Parts: sequence; C-alpha cells; structure tokens
Amino acid sequence: MSSQPKAESSPIEDRDLLMSASEIQRTLVRLAHEVMEKNNGVEGLALVGIRRRGVPLAQRIAKVINQIEHTQIPVGSLDITLYRDDLSTVGPKPLVQKSDLEFSVAGKNVILVDDVLYTGRTTRAALDALFDHGRPARVQLLVLIDRGHRELPIEAAFIGRKVQTTDAQIVEVKLKEVDNLEKVQLVERSDRGPTR
Repeated sequence: MSSQPKAESSPIEDRDLLMSASEIQRTLVRLAHEVMEKNNGVEGLALVGIRRRGVPLAQRIAKVINQIEHTQIPVGSLDITLYRDDLSTVGPKPLVQKSDLEFSVAGKNVILVDDVLYTGRTTRAALDALFDHGRPARVQLLVLIDRGHRELPIEAAFIGRKVQTTDAQIVEVKLKEVDNLEKVQLVERSDRGPTR
C-alpha cells in the first residue's frame, strides 16, 4: 500500500484564496518527491518551465531535488507564444520571450512545468516548442493547479491541487519571482481572454 499523498481535490469554498505561500512551498516539496519516485531517481531528468510562472516553479522543484539528492538537474524555459493556436486572440503584437534550453533535450526524461492546466492548449504548444529542440525519451507534465475544462486529451502526471472551477472564473497564480506576491487565488473573469 502506497503512502504517497494524492493530489488534493476540493470544492471551492473560499472564493478568493486557494493556496497561501506556505501551502505552495509544501506542495512543491511533495511534487519533487513524486517526480523522483515515479522516475526512479533523477538520472536523465530535466525540468522545463513554461514561461512565465512555470519557470520559477521548475527552478524551485529542482532546488528541492538538489537538496535531497545532492545532484544538479538541468532546468530550462520555453516561450510558447508563437506556437499557440489562439495567437490571433493574444494581441496584435504578442511579446515573444527567449526560450532558454542550455542543454540537449534529446534522450532526456523531461518534466514540463506550468502553473495552471486548463484547456490543454498551452501544453500542446509547449510540446511543439520542446520537440523543435530535440526528441526527449519521455515527456511528463507537472502543474501546480489543475482546474479541469480540457479541450484536448492532455493530462498531467503530477498535480499540486485539483480545483473545481467554472469557465467564468480564473485561477491566478502569483509568485514572488514574477509578481512580488505569493498566493493562488480564484477570481471572476471580467471578459473571456485566451484559453490555457
């Protein structure tokens, strides 16, 4: 019988705060352990964060793994802007940031890291971008929040928390590296923006 904790699933009661800073950190530690367990260690492992907030999440998980295994695993970032299938809705001149993969993904066991899994379109775009850099041996998806409402057959192997939402709501992840804040909150959507 496995003592491994499962991804938490809970109906929304507090319409604002979903995760505090300490809850985010505890969740990332758990996810780091799950990644090592399901991959039989860290050999051949690489983390690739999807810009923007997937990058600091990947860096934090790599730090936890390093503290446990005393092994530096490669961490990279992907900008998937030009790979999106909804590019025309992003804006007239989408801001493209540099992907940063200073290692070859060929033959690696790559963990794609993102903050929120919603429709699956961001993940599909990230897979296209990743495979332009080489052919990994395996790709797994890790997300801090899975909010459901998939439009593509994409599921995460590692989930911090499952949250039940409506299409009228947005899950906002705020991280100190990007936002100088640290929390996950649920807000009402004012108008429908690009899907993730």
